[in-house]
Amino acid sequence: MAAGMDFSPPFGISEGTYNRENVSAMENQNQESLDSVKQATNGKPPRHLSAVRNGVGSVRLLAAADLASDVEIVVNKSASDEKSDFLPVFRSGSCAEGGPKQYMEDEHLCIDNLIQHLDSTASFPSPGAFYGVFDGHGGTDAALFVRQNILKFIVEDSHFPICVEKAVKSAFVRADYAFADDSSLDISSGTTALIALIFGRMLIVANAGDCRAVLGRRGRAIEMSKDHKPNCASERLRIEKLGGVIYDGYLNGQLSVARALGDWHMKGPKGSACPLSAEPELQETDLTEDDEFLIMGCDGLWDVMSSQCAVAIARKELMLHNDPEKCSKQLVREALKRNTCDNVTVIVVCFSVDPPPRIEMPASSSSEEHIC
Repeated sequence: MAAGMDFSPPFGISEGTYNRENVSAMENQNQESLDSVKQATNGKPPRHLSAVRNGVGSVRLLAAADLASDVEIVVNKSASDEKSDFLPVFRSGSCAEGGPKQYMEDEHLCIDNLIQHLDSTASFPSPGAFYGVFDGHGGTDAALFVRQNILKFIVEDSHFPICVEKAVKSAFVRADYAFADDSSLDISSGTTALIALIFGRMLIVANAGDCRAVLGRRGRAIEMSKDHKPNCASERLRIEKLGGVIYDGYLNGQLSVARALGDWHMKGPKGSACPLSAEPELQETDLTEDDEFLIMGCDGLWDVMSSQCAVAIARKELMLHNDPEKCSKQLVREALKRNTCDNVTVIVVCFSVDPPPRIEMPASSSSEEHIC
């Protein structure tokens, strides 16, 4: 295994430093600031809600909104969105079970306060959070390596935070190459990768593989990623153009996903076009008061449950106890109850301190049984 490459020391910026001058100065100081990002040991940061909630004043709200616009991660913002004072808080819970498989090969990561997590002097938009689900196959090396390194590769990228989309795409490829170069690891192992990066109100989801992220928006499921299965029309077209074949739903008869990091026994030289791609697809959205939570799960969940069903179960659970940890455990239990054949990992991220409110649902879709 690679040496622990997670980094989780506290972030030393006071709440009072968020003003328009600092935001404007960030672009000039960005590169030298990012040089101070340091590695640290494995482990999750504290999830104290007060660390995110304290000091969210009007100046900080304006600074976060302005910076989000400046760094080109906001698209199609409406006039009503521009005037919104909504700023999410982050409360996450996770659960991972091996299920019927002999080995547990999933990894995941939850960072509710990105500013505290990163040891850097850069003025990142606030609040910020980062989450990831990594579904390994052929061993645990690839999933563990990507979990330990992907965030570091994002924030070290020269495009970050000016153009987050480019930084994220570059980081996935860099992680794939770095994994191939580590002689201490089994580079024939592989992993899918699903991450959610949040700055202020902007949610960016990047996915390579068949994990899935789903927003719960007032009871409706909004899919924030696409499953990269070989039989998917766009993936099949890409694979066949690059000389790959699909046998019985498997890429080159070996792999049930069309995108993954690792699996270097199935890839050509670095930089060459390959049917098995490590490049992620990205989706972005502005979070609003209607966005109540995000569910991130590996295919062990989605193989036995629709996106809308998962949102219905999660919303019902959160209305009862308002605990994302208990909610994630319930989703895993439900997947196991439905006889999933895979490992199951679920992350639930809430965007408010309050539970979802009661809403009137049409009679035809009000019951969980009907939705599921």
